[in-house]
Amino acid sequence: MNIKESLGKVFDRFVVINLSAMLVVIILLCVGVGFGLDLYTHHGENVVVPNLKGLDIDKAERQLQLLGLAVVVSDSGHNKAFPANSILLQTPGEGQKVKKGHVIYLTVNSPSSPSFALPDLVDNSSYREAEARLTAMGFRLNPPQMVDGEKDWVYGILCRGRRVSNGDRISIDHPLTLMVGKGTIEDLDDIDMVGAEEVEEGGETDDFEEVNMP
Repeated sequence: MNIKESLGKVFDRFVVINLSAMLVVIILLCVGVGFGLDLYTHHGENVVVPNLKGLDIDKAERQLQLLGLAVVVSDSGHNKAFPANSILLQTPGEGQKVKKGHVIYLTVNSPSSPSFALPDLVDNSSYREAEARLTAMGFRLNPPQMVDGEKDWVYGILCRGRRVSNGDRISIDHPLTLMVGKGTIEDLDDIDMVGAEEVEEGGETDDFEEVNMP
């Protein structure tokens, strides 16, 4: 074996060793990164979201914190069937699996029903327009009370037997009654127009025959 062949074998062995070492390093890096990601994302440590509906907000927060979950009160509502400050809705819902640290959004029951300012409807809208706007706000409506006036025009709003005005704050628990025109003015206008036409066609109708007294 000459010197050239000996050097070739040494270099070949050196290359193989280096390649093997690089391969081992790459494998170790992959394993280390995967292990680190598992630790960071809590792989396999899912938490089942409990049913919080109806629970007091303080109890719900303590229960979620013990499970390693975060809490955010995102909204409020009002439901007479539930106690004040109890949970009405939750997101994510009961039974869903989430990671530790995940945020649970809660809707809490308000102690009193919400109230809203009445929009500008009186003498400014038709019955259909007023009905659509009030029901969209959450109000319940009684059958309309018909009054003298232009047909289907809103002339007033009643709440618990008394008249309310635009801008008054009314609880959505109290139903409203719209005072709606039944068309009387429109009918009278038609009658007046017909009477005027008859006068124009027949001439004066107020003349009478003079009677001479003996």
